[in-house]
Amino acid sequence: MASQDWLDKDFYAVLGVGKDADEAEIKKAYRKLAKQYHPDRNTGDAEAEQKFKDVGEAHAVLSDPEQRQEYDAIRSMAGGGARFTAGGAGGNGGFEDIFSAFAGGGGGGPRVRYSTGGGSPFGGGGGEPDLEDILSMFGGGGGAGFGGQGAGFRPPPRGPQKGADLTAKTSLSFRDAVEGSTISLDVNGEKVNAKIPAGVKDGQKIRLRGKGAHAGAGGQRGDLILTVGVARHPVFERDGNNLVLDLPVTFPEATLGATVTVPTLDGAGVKVKVAPGTPSGRMLRLKGRGVKTKKATGDLLARVQVVVPTDLGDAEREAIEVLRDAREEDPRADLAARARD
Repeated sequence: MASQDWLDKDFYAVLGVGKDADEAEIKKAYRKLAKQYHPDRNTGDAEAEQKFKDVGEAHAVLSDPEQRQEYDAIRSMAGGGARFTAGGAGGNGGFEDIFSAFAGGGGGGPRVRYSTGGGSPFGGGGGEPDLEDILSMFGGGGGAGFGGQGAGFRPPPRGPQKGADLTAKTSLSFRDAVEGSTISLDVNGEKVNAKIPAGVKDGQKIRLRGKGAHAGAGGQRGDLILTVGVARHPVFERDGNNLVLDLPVTFPEATLGATVTVPTLDGAGVKVKVAPGTPSGRMLRLKGRGVKTKKATGDLLARVQVVVPTDLGDAEREAIEVLRDAREEDPRADLAARARD
């Protein structure tokens, strides 16, 4: 939901990224700053606490495509943060003054909050102003607006109005979220079928056009804003568009090398080579076996976990003792010295 104070906040500057930064850059910048200013690392530091909150707010807006688009539009309309000037016989009015006038009060009236509800953009019938509709009246077009010939500011349109936008939540299995699915929802007592695109993330909001409240007098139906929750998977986890799993290998396989089978989300098995001397934690990458979306396809990352036997027989124990005695090396020999650096 848009906020008046977006006009005064440069979220790109807060995160230290450019306005053309992609999702990965924004995520990376947020993680770095959130770690730097986290309250646990800055106990009693009020300035760090405020920066931590600012970084969180900036990430929440810029990581959501719809909110980011709305934020960019508002900032662009207002000249990148300067107060918007309405003009008129009574002098210049700020952005707050324009919207407070629409709310039914003067410049000193109550502050207005903006929503994406349907109906009249000025909240007819007790609703709140629809920011998207109000902003559209600043978009220009033929004829004279309130600001004079060609000023672009126009009174609310007449005729059928769009129905209100509604919100809902749903939960998906990990597989349905990755592969996409069609679900059925109950919206105000009405059954609504919704197509969930492949690759949807936990907590992501999806706008379903024409699935919201019905409008009167032949108006267009509103939208449904659906928040998706994704269940955990017993084997796979998600990192962006990559799928990650822990791959157990035996001590002999990790030491001598082997070819093992890695499961994939579609149920097929893929053969992968484990190189001799592979340690725990090493990532084996299987290209194109991750999450597939319209924009990109991720990889499958198999994280090697060397399994240490705990129930050795006498012969096995003797064999390992022979190996131990044959190597006679201490892998921690320089650990203390490096720890003092």
